[in-house]
Amino acid sequence: MGGTYNFADLLETLADAGPDRLMLIAPPARMTAGQLDERATRLANHLAAQGIGAGDHVAVHSMNRSEWFEAFFACFKIRAVPINVNYRYVENELRYLYDNADCVATIIEPDYVPRLEAIRADLPQLRHVLVLGDEYEAALAAASPSRAFEPRSNDDIYIVFTGGTTGMPKGVMWRHEDAFFAVAGGGGMGGPPISSPEEIASKAAGPHQLRGLATTPIMHGGAQWGCLYAIFSGNVAGLWTGRHYDPDAVLDLVAAEGINTVQIIGDAMGRPLAEALARGGRDLSNLYAVGNGGAPLTASVKAELAAAKPGLMINDAYGASETGAGGSAAGSDGGPARFMMSPQVTVLDDDLRPIVPGSGEVGKLARSGYIPVGYYKDPAKTAATFPTDEHGVRWVVPGDYATIEADGSIIILGRGSQSINSGGEKIYPEEVESALRAHPAVFDAVVVGTPDPKWGEKVTALVQLREGADTPTDAELVAFCRTLVADYKAPKRIHLVNEVVHTAVGKLDYVWAKRTANEQEGNS
Repeated sequence: MGGTYNFADLLETLADAGPDRLMLIAPPARMTAGQLDERATRLANHLAAQGIGAGDHVAVHSMNRSEWFEAFFACFKIRAVPINVNYRYVENELRYLYDNADCVATIIEPDYVPRLEAIRADLPQLRHVLVLGDEYEAALAAASPSRAFEPRSNDDIYIVFTGGTTGMPKGVMWRHEDAFFAVAGGGGMGGPPISSPEEIASKAAGPHQLRGLATTPIMHGGAQWGCLYAIFSGNVAGLWTGRHYDPDAVLDLVAAEGINTVQIIGDAMGRPLAEALARGGRDLSNLYAVGNGGAPLTASVKAELAAAKPGLMINDAYGASETGAGGSAAGSDGGPARFMMSPQVTVLDDDLRPIVPGSGEVGKLARSGYIPVGYYKDPAKTAATFPTDEHGVRWVVPGDYATIEADGSIIILGRGSQSINSGGEKIYPEEVESALRAHPAVFDAVVVGTPDPKWGEKVTALVQLREGADTPTDAELVAFCRTLVADYKAPKRIHLVNEVVHTAVGKLDYVWAKRTANEQEGNS
């Protein structure tokens, strides 16, 4: 039985305590704890036979599939580190990631092999490529199912590579113990975290299992954490394996597998899901909650989801690769969401002193306690993002501006890099986007700053209307916004677009938005 909070030890403890208990649904695969553990063990032994061991980095270059988690746990079994690769990356981005992450091996889907081979000569450290499919299955069949591994540690490293809003990806390094409690629920879905690693065995004994479904790419932290949260709570992790997000097909799977909770990212996934729910035609009696994280879910979309399935719980959570899970939304009136955070989360000023609740002062969101070690191979950014205050408390300050209300709830205003300076007033796009999306004719919106000769920057909105909606005038939209945000924050220019573009994980693509807005404004 495992004696640490190491992910591999915890999986083995669960597998030994309940080997026949369903653990993972990733169509076409349905795997028990014992099956997932054995396949991960075989893969771990295969990797070890290639000379891969403690501290080595192994790329997992794949879309959503059951083998993703086999590779994930296999690496930890031999104290190696899985590296999540964004499968949408082109050669230049892949070259940077594989090199920066020091990957010595990769487990890769066949479709992505040509792109890797095009840069292989630039990756001298990469010595083993295992292609999913027949080659992968042959490797597992030939490998031992024996767990003859070295002891593991709470201090073993788990890395999440995140693209952030600008620049090349960076690796956020977590100790396993910190990650277990900060991002994977501490084994306590619906209850307190476990108090010892051995206690996780009790999670394999309960008569009823909840079934969650992550519909987002597992190459990003949010989906990983949702699945780990379910697994380490003794429940069932579901993973959407369609090649594209299809809300009707997602709900077909929900109905077929009796899924209880669905995980999404923002309005870009939430609104189509609400529309599919409203179309009906399936037995969704087991579905009782939708969880959102990674991008805002506006009040209007929450209302659509609730109307489409009365009684549906909607949990809008805050989290980031650097902070882990922070808290849940406390309600919204159409403006930016307020989050009730865990006790370790607060808002600090530039001197790392807490903002007085209810003062209206803007600071930066920060978390202490279970936080990452830092960024991989980036001591300067680590020092800037993980400072220590005058009392010796170490914080993570990822860059989200925020205010703290008198009741302790926190309003996230957005990243400073996206804020708009109009006449000396700082305006955070998320506030204005939330207001625009609350209008009944608006399907989606993104807000950026564009040059203005008088104010320096003006608030410019790109708006996608609902299909079939009457087209509101700019004046109508601006007047509506002014009922939810201050006058100076309301858009000065509005441009209708066929589609508001989002990134691979459902976040607004501000690079596209800035370029498009400037083109619409006639700026070079």
